[in-house]
Amino acid sequence: MLLFVADVGAVVVGCALAFLIQAIAKPVSERNTQNQLILLVLSIPIWMIAMVGSRLYIARANRAAADELRNIATACVIGGLSITSLAFVLKVIELSRLWVVLIVVCTIAALGAERRVANRVFVGLRASGRLVRRILVVGTDSDCISLVHAMRRNPELGYEPIGFVGPDDLGSRGGVTVLGGVDDVMAVLDETGVDNVILSPRTIRPAALNGLARKLTDRGVHVTMVSSLTDIASRRIRLQELDGRALLYIEPTIRDGWRRIAKRTFDVLFAALGLLVTAPVLLASAMAIWVETGGPVCFRQQRVGRDGQPFEIIKLRTMVVDAEQRRDQLEGANESDGALFKIRSDPRVTSVGRVLRKFSIDEIPQFWNVIRGEMSVVGPRPALLSEVAQWSDDLHDRLRVLPGITGLWQVSGRSNVSFAQYKRLDLYYVDNWSLRHDLHIVARTFVVVAAGSGAS
Repeated sequence: MLLFVADVGAVVVGCALAFLIQAIAKPVSERNTQNQLILLVLSIPIWMIAMVGSRLYIARANRAAADELRNIATACVIGGLSITSLAFVLKVIELSRLWVVLIVVCTIAALGAERRVANRVFVGLRASGRLVRRILVVGTDSDCISLVHAMRRNPELGYEPIGFVGPDDLGSRGGVTVLGGVDDVMAVLDETGVDNVILSPRTIRPAALNGLARKLTDRGVHVTMVSSLTDIASRRIRLQELDGRALLYIEPTIRDGWRRIAKRTFDVLFAALGLLVTAPVLLASAMAIWVETGGPVCFRQQRVGRDGQPFEIIKLRTMVVDAEQRRDQLEGANESDGALFKIRSDPRVTSVGRVLRKFSIDEIPQFWNVIRGEMSVVGPRPALLSEVAQWSDDLHDRLRVLPGITGLWQVSGRSNVSFAQYKRLDLYYVDNWSLRHDLHIVARTFVVVAAGSGAS
């Protein structure tokens, strides 16, 4: 209800903004303004119906930002058309087309902004244990256990697994209680009052699965089917039907053609602009490095690029001059697992270096690597040769694309991310690459850097 009130308020703000822009751009007579106000007031019920009818209050229909924006646009276009229809019925001849367009555009913008704020509020509330959806998981296989672990790792998603139902003896799986067998599902729902169920095809026979799904949906329970597919973006999955069977089609990831040209164009323009804008910062940083240590300003190191080709990365030096020689002495202090080497308070980092790392200023010279075609603005972290030597075969798939200055790993916690998560994030990026995803990561990077959490 509060979200609906907030949406109505956003529509009012958008309409007021449309009136303001019209008054500045193309003023109309007082009579026309009165007619517009009358049409707007009369159309309010239609706006409300349109917002509900456009599925703006169904959480699963607005999980992706693009889906939510499409639903907002649908509601606002219907609202704009209702104004035009009312003007025709009431024979309002002098209706400003500019005003109608402004109404639609401004309400889309206002609703979009309000929904972003509301989503942030909801994330905070869910993370604190409020507005959560209690979930019963029907299945006790590894997919179900992994799913429950993911829910617990990400409380901001708003899921609270209350237990499993499956063929195992009563006990617990993955730290969550097994409440009974598959035949006990309805009794468990009666006892717990849960109305959200996740079903696993690996645990339940197909015939029983279909029957159970029908019973649950007839009861009004929200049913979700767990899939063994992992790390495939939902935007790549299309539901198809064949002889009454549901099939999942996975869209291929296309990196060639115009997409490769567009990514390269973006890289060069962004890198050139980045070097130009940050030139004073680079100069001041270089002077600070030289004053503190008297050594070289830049740090150069061999990294592995696309298709395994080595290249020399360029960064501002943030460590003492003999940092590489001292690494072996610190091997026992490594706080990371796998092939990564990370020390939260690395003694080799200089005072100036800590500041540069905090705001990722040391990464700026890599824009030159981007211009040279050795790196991209967005991509997997450029790995050391010694790290690549320790990789499993599947991790070499990340070498299909150029390494990046920023990426999913860089905006997802960096030093706080385990090697398994680092591997998963990089492979997810490679497998699900898109230009829109790149732009989203760049936007998140600005937020991370502005918050001073860029240290790596």
